[in-house]
Amino acid sequence: MGCFFSKKSKRKSPEKEDRTPTTTTVETTTTGNAVPLGNNTDEAPKQYSWDKREKVDPKDYMLTGLKDVTVGRLPGKLDGQQFVIQECENCNIYVLDHSATITIDDCINCRIVLGPIKGSVFFRDCKDIKCVVACQQFRTRDCKKMDVFLCCATQPIIESSTGMKFGCFQYFYPELAYHFKDAGLSIFNNNWSNIHDFTPVSGENNWSLLPEASAVLDFVPVPDPESEFKSLRISGDASRSIVPLTKGGRRKDSEESCLFVFFAGEYSTANARKLIDEASVKGFKLIQTKEVSMRPEDVKRVFQNSAEDLVEWITKGPVIALELNGDGVVEACKSLANDVFSGTKVYVSDNKNTSSRDVDNFFNFADMQMGL
Repeated sequence: MGCFFSKKSKRKSPEKEDRTPTTTTVETTTTGNAVPLGNNTDEAPKQYSWDKREKVDPKDYMLTGLKDVTVGRLPGKLDGQQFVIQECENCNIYVLDHSATITIDDCINCRIVLGPIKGSVFFRDCKDIKCVVACQQFRTRDCKKMDVFLCCATQPIIESSTGMKFGCFQYFYPELAYHFKDAGLSIFNNNWSNIHDFTPVSGENNWSLLPEASAVLDFVPVPDPESEFKSLRISGDASRSIVPLTKGGRRKDSEESCLFVFFAGEYSTANARKLIDEASVKGFKLIQTKEVSMRPEDVKRVFQNSAEDLVEWITKGPVIALELNGDGVVEACKSLANDVFSGTKVYVSDNKNTSSRDVDNFFNFADMQMGL
């Protein structure tokens, strides 16, 4: 997309002006036949790889100056390109595809859904925005009153912004899991509540967390049934969300937490989701999750006495870790490990007296690993 807005020069090369094909001939000494040399007009012109590329229209990657409409892009329309939204008012905007970066400027009173973004999303000079966003980096500047359901791989940053409220990403459409993969994002790396205010004001709080019971569709409704998005099976149900619903920085219900780690395998993601479902049925809360790679020295530092048995497993790929919270959660997780995940390599906190240390050891390491 970096070259979308470059313009072709209108100047003509003097060598190319009024040039007409010429043919030079020479007679062979043996036959007397004339043989054409150079500039044969019957010869097909050479084609280069850049000549075969599909022409890109910058307007396909922009929404500008719209009001009171439902618009956006269907799955497959962006395919990893960058996108721009600017000067829109009272619009419902659904960008349901993965992209490189997205900037949103000077928008007022809009509801926005942004599919997974490989790089950054940047809101500037926006007001009264309600949105669902999945990205590598999230940033706002000079914004007012935004409600954001967020999945962000790094620490979200706000600057010169007020009235900012954040909740955990809750959304589903059929292609969303593939879009996360295409954007290089893990559904388990979500720092939605770990906000950094670049311009804090003494005695004031520029951001807060949305109520825990907040439902995304109360903020960003499903598309108008008459719109081009009507055939998409969109859901804001937390149980169907691609990204697990975590409690984040909210106060924990219990002093007892448990660390549950899945080591790399063919069904690691499916097993982690199954554990979340099983734990939820039992009334436990999911606090946070991480998916990270580990080295042998990391295993020894994090898992300490249990490290020797685990070192060989980290060579197979990243681990997925979950913190679950609630009275009796440690014993419940140990039972689940034996009854449901007996054929899977896992680590589970051994007892509630040391489980908080297990949680701190792992997630402090993960945050350092991810630069948080």
